[in-house]
Amino acid sequence: MHILSVVGARPNFVKIAPIAWEISKRNNIQHTIIHTGQHYDAVMSEGFFKMLDIPEPDINLGVGSDSHGIQTGKIMMEIEPVLHRIKPDWVITVGDVNSTAAASMVAVKLGIRTAHVEAGLRSGDRAMPEEINRIVTDSISDLLFVTENAGEQNLLNEGVDPAKIKFVGNVMIDSLVRTLPKAVALKAYEKFKIVPESYVLVTIHRPSNVDDRRQLSDLVDALISISRKSPVLFPVHPRTRQKLIEFSLMGDLRNNDRIIITEPLDYLTFLSLVVKARALITDSGGIQEETTYLHIPCMTIRPNTERPSTITIGTNELIKPNSKDILKAFERLENGNWREGEIPPLWDGKTAGRIVDVLLEN
Repeated sequence: MHILSVVGARPNFVKIAPIAWEISKRNNIQHTIIHTGQHYDAVMSEGFFKMLDIPEPDINLGVGSDSHGIQTGKIMMEIEPVLHRIKPDWVITVGDVNSTAAASMVAVKLGIRTAHVEAGLRSGDRAMPEEINRIVTDSISDLLFVTENAGEQNLLNEGVDPAKIKFVGNVMIDSLVRTLPKAVALKAYEKFKIVPESYVLVTIHRPSNVDDRRQLSDLVDALISISRKSPVLFPVHPRTRQKLIEFSLMGDLRNNDRIIITEPLDYLTFLSLVVKARALITDSGGIQEETTYLHIPCMTIRPNTERPSTITIGTNELIKPNSKDILKAFERLENGNWREGEIPPLWDGKTAGRIVDVLLEN
């Protein structure tokens, strides 16, 4: 069997790594990895392959950054001749980025069986480009690997054939389990001269949070207020950095000696910081899952989440993205009123094995 995996952005690498590890154990499977180049700087992309102990991509399409429509179109144009030439038995797509939807559409039109890892997640918010990518990919893929019960129910509600749906667990947790000992040993907090379990780790990058001056200014005010009680460590996404500078807000953060501003961090360093954080404030998806597995409080500053098990079972809470509600949530954390949470079913570090088994059966 020949399996071709498509990656394009930072979260994809973490999700495809366990599948690559698992395939390497099987003598009867050939594996090709295509990197679309959707994320193209070293920290966001190439360094992940070495760090996650997976082979460098066999092919890099190098599409780079652009608007959603143009980027999706470029990926489709570049990947079609590659799939024509290789003719794999399965194309695996992961997550919800433009590379996911683009590769799925091309593969299906070429008659190549397509499997979507992390299928069925829904935020209910079609203003999010990721939501459109999820819906498109799930509607055309031949196999849908879901991470939680809500994902399975979403697909059934959309009329998907139950035979296509496979509840296998969460490959993000596979990566976390394997790299956790290295992350703990790294002690990245020492590099930033902060005390373990005292600091709040922050990631903010979604357009709804950073593209509006008033909104971003309000979030900066919240971080400044929190820093009076806990150090704040803030790896700044390129998009967020651009907006902080454009709106003249970067100085407010840099002039605060309780707020540490850094460039984007590699996966291992970031995970090392997550493990020893007091809490996280984020608008990211995957971080909600990692903190739930690690029993670390997570404040997701979004009106919705496509990962409801992190809220119903785990340590995550949706917080309205304004300083008033964030500070109220932080006060509850200070008072010890945060749910410890449990780990959702099949988040056991063995998901990739179940995925490969299903592909072989089909």
